[in-house]
Amino acid sequence: MFQPLVRKFCSSAPHVPVMVQEVLHFLKPEGNQTILDMTFGAGGHSRRILEQTSDVKLLALDRDPVAFGYAQKLAEEFPNRVTPLLGRFSEVPELLSQNKIRQNSIDAILFDFGCSSMQFDTPSRGFSVSHNGPLDMRMDSGRFPEDPTAADVLAKATEEDLYKIIKVYGEEKKARKIARAIIEARYLFKTLSTTEELADLVDSVFNGEIRLDKLQRPAHNATKTFQALRIFVNNELNEINYGLIIAHKYLKLGGRVVTLTFHSLEDTIVKRHLLGNLIANTPNPLPLKYSSHSFDVDGNFVKEVMESNWLSLTKHVLVPKYEEVENNPRSRSAKLRAAIRVK
Repeated sequence: MFQPLVRKFCSSAPHVPVMVQEVLHFLKPEGNQTILDMTFGAGGHSRRILEQTSDVKLLALDRDPVAFGYAQKLAEEFPNRVTPLLGRFSEVPELLSQNKIRQNSIDAILFDFGCSSMQFDTPSRGFSVSHNGPLDMRMDSGRFPEDPTAADVLAKATEEDLYKIIKVYGEEKKARKIARAIIEARYLFKTLSTTEELADLVDSVFNGEIRLDKLQRPAHNATKTFQALRIFVNNELNEINYGLIIAHKYLKLGGRVVTLTFHSLEDTIVKRHLLGNLIANTPNPLPLKYSSHSFDVDGNFVKEVMESNWLSLTKHVLVPKYEEVENNPRSRSAKLRAAIRVK
């Protein structure tokens, strides 16, 4: 089913990896190391890791069957060095156990949370606001046919739930009006089943308003709504949180983690994990700067609770250089964080 897509993307360059030099600098791949790429995609970062160090062993994970097929092709190109893994972050413990990978045994882990170009550029996947196709958006494709598609969510969610999805996951100011328009379309027996139908409906809410992206180029008004649906359909934020918990458990002491995030929701989760601002393995909804003067807590207890498991390798978040953004506009929102596991 996925082989034609795999052949297509193996023969071309479907995805330009973001901030490659910075990723390699902080991962520091060395001989006889085991590195886990948690978001293999089209394999751009993984290929550079394999090319830089001749005897690195790479675990290549992705939830997308097309990406998994691409990882299998890379394993043929680099015999006995690449182990393709198909699954979500929440499936990683079982997958690693099947491959006899124990906790505290991996040298470095890479997360690139951006959607791959091969997903955006394939209309049948339903991710892109600019390519007409079925409103699917499931990164797992057909692995879990019972999971709802974006079209299912639009057809069955209440107006209040749609508002919350678009407002929270899309950070969309017009979320209330968009949710109302979706419900009104239902009353008119209008089924939203394609990306073009949804994009046109959302655009109608804006009454001719034109939005600009970070490069001051016109951006489609439905972009944030599409982001919100994609995050919800794929349970992305919970998966990211779980993935970072897994990274801490499977990295060696002194092991490195490098993350690339592409919007504030992702970056907030990563930042609070690396700062140790967690409550029961979940990012604290409030930054550390918030406090209450009504509490009197022992200083040693506070230190123990707030001490992070990670030592940051960067003083501030890193962003792509101007030249990279010019050559690859999809990198414009990237933020890189890197840390070492210290406890």
